[in-house]
Amino acid sequence: MSEALVAAEAAGTGVEPVPAASGARQFWRRLRTQRAALVAAAVVALLLLVALAAPLLTALEGQDPTSYHPALIDSARGGVPTGSLGGVSADHWLGVEPQTGRDLFARLVHGARVSLGVAFAATAVQVAIGVTIGVASALGSRWVDQLLSRLTDIIVAMPLMIMSLALLAIVPSSFPRPVLVALVIGLIAWGNIAKIVRAQTLTLKGLDYVSAARLSGWGTLRIARRELLPGLAAPVITYAALLVPMNITVEAALSFLGVGVKPPTPSWGQMLTAADVWYQAAPQYLLLPAGALFVTVLALTVLGDGVRTALDPRAASRLRVGTGRRREKKATATGERAGGTSVGQDGGPSAADTTTGGTAS
Repeated sequence: MSEALVAAEAAGTGVEPVPAASGARQFWRRLRTQRAALVAAAVVALLLLVALAAPLLTALEGQDPTSYHPALIDSARGGVPTGSLGGVSADHWLGVEPQTGRDLFARLVHGARVSLGVAFAATAVQVAIGVTIGVASALGSRWVDQLLSRLTDIIVAMPLMIMSLALLAIVPSSFPRPVLVALVIGLIAWGNIAKIVRAQTLTLKGLDYVSAARLSGWGTLRIARRELLPGLAAPVITYAALLVPMNITVEAALSFLGVGVKPPTPSWGQMLTAADVWYQAAPQYLLLPAGALFVTVLALTVLGDGVRTALDPRAASRLRVGTGRRREKKATATGERAGGTSVGQDGGPSAADTTTGGTAS
């Protein structure tokens, strides 16, 4: 509730306002009831920990992602790693790359730093631009709203992959590629979140606590910062949680097409690009980055769905398919036990209740 509205009610009734329950505490309480979301959160936390600790992990293994090991490659067979399982050994925990002999474990964990870093950075850029444009459009004048809305429509209509390919192709190679990929994705794909924020802001403008803040003499910027942004937190966080896996996929696709992160910097999409011709001779070279991408995108998607459900308890989770009847039967049985009536299998009173009733009569 608005601070201005709380103060007005307290002054009118002479009673000190009672502080509301913590929104973060309610969110965590709801999120704890969703086991799939908790498992997904643990997987995401583990992936982030691996990405942050990549230099330490590779130092523990004694390898790095760029060193070549030609002695571990069988040149007579076209560059296939020697040994079993693609060269897995105590020195190379997941084997080595075909043709180059670079350590797969080192490239996989360092690729997590690039793929996750690009995805989260692009999401931050999208959220910053989308929230700014959406709030400005909803709170601005009619002409400002029309101008920003048409700009948002143009951004939404732009094909993301084609525009990214065009921009990444003309930028000089001296510019840091991971930073460039994150900026390109963020600057092109903010239109949908801007539309969501504009629609939600228009809804919040008509609520009582925003009107009370306006009548109290607060300016537009203060109302937006103190009243509207807290109300926008739930939809923005929900959509941002779903944007991260989308951006991971886009980065992988751009690297797969050859315009993303350039060698020797490792990324999962770049590893898939180099592995497309080795799926028979060295299948682990393809399966490792593909499996990492699959697990990451799945975990982030499940976590995003759990966050959406926890922030908006009225919306049922899309992952709970076919459980509506069980929840309804459980609620009915609980209500009947609380009312003191037991129900038989045919829907009527049980034999115990009939016997008791006959004896009493």
